[in-house]
Amino acid sequence: MMDQVLKQIEQREAFVLTSHARPDGDAIGSLLALYQMLRQLGKSSLVVMSDAVPLIYSPLPYADVILHSSQIPDGASQAAIILECDSIQRTRLQGLEGRFLINIDHHSSARNFADVNWIDVNACAVGEMVYRLARAAGASITPEMATCLYTAVLTDTGAFCYAGTDEHAFELAQHLVRSGANPVDIAHHVYFSNPTSKIRLLGAALSNLHREGALAYMHISSAEMERSGGLDEDCEGLVNYALSIQGVEVALFFRELADGRYRVSLRSKGQVNVATVAEQFGGGGHACASGCAVSGPLSRSLELILAQLGGVFSPGGRGPEATA
Repeated sequence: MMDQVLKQIEQREAFVLTSHARPDGDAIGSLLALYQMLRQLGKSSLVVMSDAVPLIYSPLPYADVILHSSQIPDGASQAAIILECDSIQRTRLQGLEGRFLINIDHHSSARNFADVNWIDVNACAVGEMVYRLARAAGASITPEMATCLYTAVLTDTGAFCYAGTDEHAFELAQHLVRSGANPVDIAHHVYFSNPTSKIRLLGAALSNLHREGALAYMHISSAEMERSGGLDEDCEGLVNYALSIQGVEVALFFRELADGRYRVSLRSKGQVNVATVAEQFGGGGHACASGCAVSGPLSRSLELILAQLGGVFSPGGRGPEATA
């Protein structure tokens, strides 16, 4: 289906580019690389996102071109390329309806919702797909593009730790470094530039850590979010601290939302496909990294998630390490 994407790019002069709400490194890096690719091809594009660029990704080249808005501006192109979404609703943007849509995704929960759908669940990141698209289109991988794409690959493979990291991922990383990406600088921006509020949130989350055999979970209340001064983006990656515990196979992170629901981040070391759990609540993602939102209160949210996990995973007994 990449050929169909290329065909549409060749036939059209302008595009709206977007990705999912609460963007991660793959969403931001891939969008910015795609924007640069289209510029090389003489095309114009407008990058619109419903949420602002997270602080750790703001140093990326061309990050300042991203328009933070809930609405596609009047007069924007009637063609849109959407990255990493299983529906237009996932973007939280108004105005995508009725446009010619191109869907590029690599999640196991991906769906054919657009006019043209290019889905490759074997790609380590959407950034890999954008890289392949750029090469096929004859675009040069500039140092700026390489920086954006390396960020996409680095973050979506969990710093080359998640399932799906293989020789192809490292080969791609090598090509991007040779094209000008600086892996040390990128890693410093992504992993060593956290705001103080995120570390305060981490402390609160760890104080709420529970362990039940091979399952660990943490939670953050709205009050704790407010006390820390944290933003939504500060919650990204906190669940991995629970997953890092020896013997834990599945980790959950519950964050209370303003409407009383809980946003849940689900992580797995590979034995459990957490995407199948997230999909039951309208979410999705990867087999080892997914997310969804469930109704509150916390006890109810936990009950709902555990009920779905029970079909694919037994957390184990409440051993001496379990905490309340």
